[in-house]
Formats: sequence, C-alpha cells, structure tokens
Amino acid sequence: MDQDLSRIGVSLPENLLGKFDEIITKRGYSSRSEGIRDAIRGYIRYYDWMSEVKGERIGILSLTYDHSQRGLVTSLMDLEHEFTTITRSSVHIHISHDECMEVILLSGEGKDVRAIAERVMALKGVKNVKLTTIRPGQEV
Repeated sequence: MDQDLSRIGVSLPENLLGKFDEIITKRGYSSRSEGIRDAIRGYIRYYDWMSEVKGERIGILSLTYDHSQRGLVTSLMDLEHEFTTITRSSVHIHISHDECMEVILLSGEGKDVRAIAERVMALKGVKNVKLTTIRPGQEV
C-alpha cells in the first residue's frame, strides 16, 4: 500500500546524528529515513502505553540530564515538590561533571504518575526519561 510521504527537515547535534548513523548501520536499515520512521513508531507506541497508565500504580521514573542546564535542577525539585503526594523517594547520581541521573520512586494514581513523567520529559536539558509502572498486588 502506497502512502503519501512528507519531507521534513530536522536539526541534530553532530554527536547525536553520528550515534544514530552507527545504530542504523548495525541494524541494517536501508536509510536514515527508515531508521527515523522506526524511532517515531517506537515513540508513538511508548506514548500510547503511557496513555494507558491509570488506576493505582507504583512506578520508577529514571532520567538523565545536563546538570549545567540553567534552571533545570530547580525545575526538577519543584516538580518533585508539586507531586509530593506520589513521590516516595529519589536517588541522585553524578555521572560526570555535567551529567546526572535521578531515579524517582512514585506511588499513587496513574494519571499523576504519568503527569510527572510527561512534565519531566518536556524540560530542556533532560536527555533520557523512562517510566516503568506496575499495579500493586497484581502478578506480573
């Protein structure tokens, strides 16, 4: 089935594009476009999964970020305080001079767990975010 294709332009830092090119070569993609389409499909699947995070949840929100990004550390702390009713604990790890990792343990209503994750994802300087949740009392 033929689909109409749209051309877009994307600006990326050279190191990110270099790493992406390495991955698409290792995975055998025929082009950057195919790799980008696959990455976007994965992003959409993750978004759809996050939309289903409802009801009582226990979660782990892990993120890496650029510590030197102006105002980011304050914004992260403000979010943890805004969501104090679901934030149970956090661990902060220094990866390098400028890069940090934070792991936040959450417990509460799924929509709130999802909301803090989405807010963290939107912050400038946050590099990676991963939310994992379970329903308490359910076997996996």
